[in-house]
Amino acid sequence: MERKTPLYQTHVDAGGKIVEFGGFLMPVQYPTGVIAEHMAVREKAGLFDVSHMGELRLKGPDAVANVQKIITADISNMKDGEIKYSMFCNDNGGIIDDFIVYRCAADNYWLVVNAGNREKDAAWVESHLSGDVDYRDEGNDWGQIALQGPKSGDILKKLCDEQYIPAKYYTFIEDVPLNLGERTIRALVSQTGYTGEYGFEIYCKAEDTVDLWHALLAAGEEYGLIPCGLGARDTLRLEASMPLYGHELDDEITPLEAGLDFAVKLSKGEFIGKDAIAAKLPIARVRVGLEVTGRGIVREHQDIYIGGRLAGKTTSGTHCPFLGKAMAMAYLAPEDAAAGTEVEVEVRGRRIPCKVVELPFYKR
Repeated sequence: MERKTPLYQTHVDAGGKIVEFGGFLMPVQYPTGVIAEHMAVREKAGLFDVSHMGELRLKGPDAVANVQKIITADISNMKDGEIKYSMFCNDNGGIIDDFIVYRCAADNYWLVVNAGNREKDAAWVESHLSGDVDYRDEGNDWGQIALQGPKSGDILKKLCDEQYIPAKYYTFIEDVPLNLGERTIRALVSQTGYTGEYGFEIYCKAEDTVDLWHALLAAGEEYGLIPCGLGARDTLRLEASMPLYGHELDDEITPLEAGLDFAVKLSKGEFIGKDAIAAKLPIARVRVGLEVTGRGIVREHQDIYIGGRLAGKTTSGTHCPFLGKAMAMAYLAPEDAAAGTEVEVEVRGRRIPCKVVELPFYKR
């Protein structure tokens, strides 16, 4: 049975088109439509319900040792209030999930994982813990709202003093007082997001989520803030060339093949999947960008040909509203991956001309 976030009825009341995603009933779009929602985030601001994401907490004397063992990144140099992107890998070096790590204190770490992998991740983490560590799946305790776009900071300033707004990307502030008009709530605010745009993710108690949503929409009305669904979330992340689990990432693909070297520290101590990742060097495939130069739109799982030879497969593709062209991501052999390489993608029996381009497609 599909689950609902605290904002489910709010989405229904606002005319959101509800679909199943990651085991939750979520809005894919509002009556405004995906393109309008996408452009609002690029030019003004958009509001997303991301309460379906999972939150896992590790606390205690052995929290650091446990986190270091199960993730690819190195947290030894993190400071309180800092965030890192990382992955869990299996024994073969494939990606179980990608997520972000929050350091709340020297012995207190918070892992925010993908909605579709919540239960899988929670069980996997628990099965690999040892020593003196307190582990808790907090996924049902929190509501999470993403406020994304160039006007996000101006909107947030209407709910709290500027001192409570994280000034740097991938940093956060806990226990932020947010004035909702009728009352003040406490929240964690991070300068993060999945759109390639300036913005924030706000974590509050589940029971405060609806009031926070309405307060943000009211505060953002003068700036053009609108609610956005999963459709725009996907076009925005693809335009910004951000990988999505189940598309660019899965349990067969290694982080280095996915081009996520920055989130892997092979020089740190042992971690699950380390030896397998190293053993697969040099990598046999690499994530690339494709620009559609012919007519049509390329989607996922479509065959790529170079000079009549089957060369790879696409992982995601769509029309990118801000860029005004169709783009895709794919995996190719390193020797086929140079920018400018001409390829063809087979779409319903027709081969569409494309060319390899640098990632990311869009950078603010």
